[in-house]
Amino acid sequence: MEHPLVVDPADPLVERVRGICMVFPEAAEVLAWGRPTFRAGKKVFVIVSSSMDRPYSIVFKPDADERLAHLQDGRFFSPPYWGPGGWLGIDIDGPQTDWTELGELIDTSYRQVALQRQLRALDSR
Repeated sequence: MEHPLVVDPADPLVERVRGICMVFPEAAEVLAWGRPTFRAGKKVFVIVSSSMDRPYSIVFKPDADERLAHLQDGRFFSPPYWGPGGWLGIDIDGPQTDWTELGELIDTSYRQVALQRQLRALDSR
């Protein structure tokens, strides 16, 4: 069964997320579950669109020590399916989005799933 497309991969907000994600070592984009996903090798570190109700959002894996603090901030939410595994979501809604903060969240997420060689390559830049 093929999943319906939740968000257009050519959307400018998706393009901006792609620009952040694809600079990481061995980053790959894979369309899965009707959404663009970004992976460190085979492991997902960002999903664009947490649900049909929130197509303009990302799902990411925060540092475990920061997760509860993020949840105190109303911008963050526990996404369907991924939330029980410690992942969080945040909306990316154009002008209100702090893209510097988003880049930091994506960097942390990448670091949660990346292999040691990928982390060494990232840190050697």
